[in-house]
Amino acid sequence: MSKFHRKPVTFVGEVSINVLNLADAIAFYEEIIGFRVLEKTNRKAVLTTDGKTPLLTLEQPEDVTPKEGRTSGLYHFALLLPTRADLSVFLRHLLTTQYRFGAADHAVSEALYITDPDGNGIEVYYDRPSSEWEWANGEVKMVTDPLDGNSILAESDAAWSGLPAGTLMGHIHLHVANLKDTEKFYTSGLGFKVVTRYEGALFTSTGDYHHHIGLNVWNGVGVPTPKKNSVGLNWFTLVYADEEARNKVIGQLKQIGVEAIQNDEGYVITDPSGNEIHLVIN
Repeated sequence: MSKFHRKPVTFVGEVSINVLNLADAIAFYEEIIGFRVLEKTNRKAVLTTDGKTPLLTLEQPEDVTPKEGRTSGLYHFALLLPTRADLSVFLRHLLTTQYRFGAADHAVSEALYITDPDGNGIEVYYDRPSSEWEWANGEVKMVTDPLDGNSILAESDAAWSGLPAGTLMGHIHLHVANLKDTEKFYTSGLGFKVVTRYEGALFTSTGDYHHHIGLNVWNGVGVPTPKKNSVGLNWFTLVYADEEARNKVIGQLKQIGVEAIQNDEGYVITDPSGNEIHLVIN
């Protein structure tokens, strides 16, 4: 497991999204992305890569509506592959299936971008070794350059058999309504550090990762929160090392006027743009 996705680092563990049709969504996430179904009911499916760890939950609300434009919510969730060879296998799989995708070299990582049939964004990526990342004045250098697909394809000629068991939820990237309020919430409240800034966006992490949470206003400043029953993000988890670490964050949130609601699995909070976050323990 990546050192940026285990104790004592705080990281994104699981994501839940709404879909229009559960059966169609399961078929896509099995056949194109490469998940396996861990649990399933009539309106919900929990997906895994290792047969035991939930990474993505698909839900079909009874009154589900299509994804709304120009709102806060999910930009993409990002699946981190263990090796560059795994990215090679996945890239060849996309080429074979002819499913439409985008690609970019971010200096810290190499990434492929897919949109599911309902409009939910997905990134599948591989991290370059952190020793190769460039830092200056507390910020990491990230770029958006063309991806060298031929170099990646040369890494492996193995047959595709789904996502490897070591796949992680590497990060999440959100649309938000206001960067100033958002930055205060994620830094002063949740304790994340801003590690780089783009026009209309900021990227935050703990433990000097290039980013665990990306945040942008590219849908527009002041955008509304989507309806609960629309396609898109339901919630995501932030995984804390222990009760002490989580309690510290709950105290910080209280100081900035954010209440954490306790439930059976941990605590639930909502960011200033209506994105729901579950605070859980590793």
